[in-house]
Amino acid sequence: MNADIQTLTVDDAAEAAAGSAPTYAELADRFRPIFAKIADGAVEREQNRELAYEAVNLLREAGFGALRIPKSHGGSGASLSQLFKLLVELGAADSNLPQILRAHLAFVELRLNNEDVAQQALWFGRIVDGALIGAAMAERTDATENTVKLSRDGDAWRLDGQKFYCTGTIYADWVSVAAADGEDRLSVMTPTTAQGVTRLDDWDGFGQRLTGSGTTLFENVHIPEENILRRFNLGEYRGDSYITAFYQQMHLAALAGIARAVLRDATEFVQAKTRTFGVPGQTTPRTDPLVQRVIGRLASLAFAAEAIVDSVSTALDQAHLAWRAGTRDESLYEIADIKAYQGQQVAIDLVLQATTLMFEVGGASATQEGRRLDRHWRNARTISSHNPAISRERLLGDHYLNGVSPRQEWADRWKKPATGAEAVEPVPEQPEVA
Repeated sequence: MNADIQTLTVDDAAEAAAGSAPTYAELADRFRPIFAKIADGAVEREQNRELAYEAVNLLREAGFGALRIPKSHGGSGASLSQLFKLLVELGAADSNLPQILRAHLAFVELRLNNEDVAQQALWFGRIVDGALIGAAMAERTDATENTVKLSRDGDAWRLDGQKFYCTGTIYADWVSVAAADGEDRLSVMTPTTAQGVTRLDDWDGFGQRLTGSGTTLFENVHIPEENILRRFNLGEYRGDSYITAFYQQMHLAALAGIARAVLRDATEFVQAKTRTFGVPGQTTPRTDPLVQRVIGRLASLAFAAEAIVDSVSTALDQAHLAWRAGTRDESLYEIADIKAYQGQQVAIDLVLQATTLMFEVGGASATQEGRRLDRHWRNARTISSHNPAISRERLLGDHYLNGVSPRQEWADRWKKPATGAEAVEPVPEQPEVA
């Protein structure tokens, strides 16, 4: 580990020892008023298919994108556990928002675990100033090559091609692009306002409708040499990262947020009602034992989903702290992946159960368009379709039966010709939608 990275680690440790690292209560007090504003407009945005520019800007201005950046660089210095607790709360306000910020937060995490100190300083400075990062990684083609190409143009480069499922890029200031230059794969940055960059809001999924997960076009886009973050060959594989578990944990936090929103909305719905379904005359649904059982079940499902997030967060924190201490441990990365995959198998079922069960408290009035309670199921189902759970389930089975690491599949795939969706820095991640 180089001296500059050691200095950054010592600075961070000194802040924590001095008590200057934020507590969760401090962070929550700072962001909860913003989450409340975001929640107030969630149903209206859903009804009008109104992109969440205002909500994103509220988070940008409050420094949400700089939560993980160390205080020594102007950020909040939050832990991974604190970040994901906040994301659960944000997901309860509007589950589109954690998804919108997924690429940005992963970009920050990758910089935190990167030994290029100059790159850290540059991007941390931009992010503290309010810059948001999007991603353009996934391809729809079955071709075995990355269709976004980088070509030499004097002292700079030109970028051409298109990517799909570019979640959050419509809201972003910069976009990280997986590109190709012959046999090399590259991680390239470009401003979203650069000439030749076109962002389309053509995501047509039935859930997570406002994530801006559309197509991004690159037509003769000028790329300075300094905007090439990383160049690597197809045979190069770096497994010393927890970023795959981090990506999955973003989904788990959004799902837990939906479960929390279901409990909130179902409780408020019952408290405002004056007639129990199927019973004539005025009654008090909140005292009905059957309704109470449903609410109790919803509370338990939400608790379980958040407990899964907390467990995965602990594994991620341990992996990151080991890296900061200069003791990278592959076993900690494997533990984080296993916990994330196991959590995925259970959390999906819990949250989808909650999003259906909530209608047992309301009768027909719970299905009114003005309430849009159906958005919770649609959003949970869409999030749950990413990185198919059944694939992860098989990897877990192979691990427990045969001792095969779930991370081995990535290493094996990395040795084969990579598609654009696989050429992600530093560990390939499956294509994501919404």
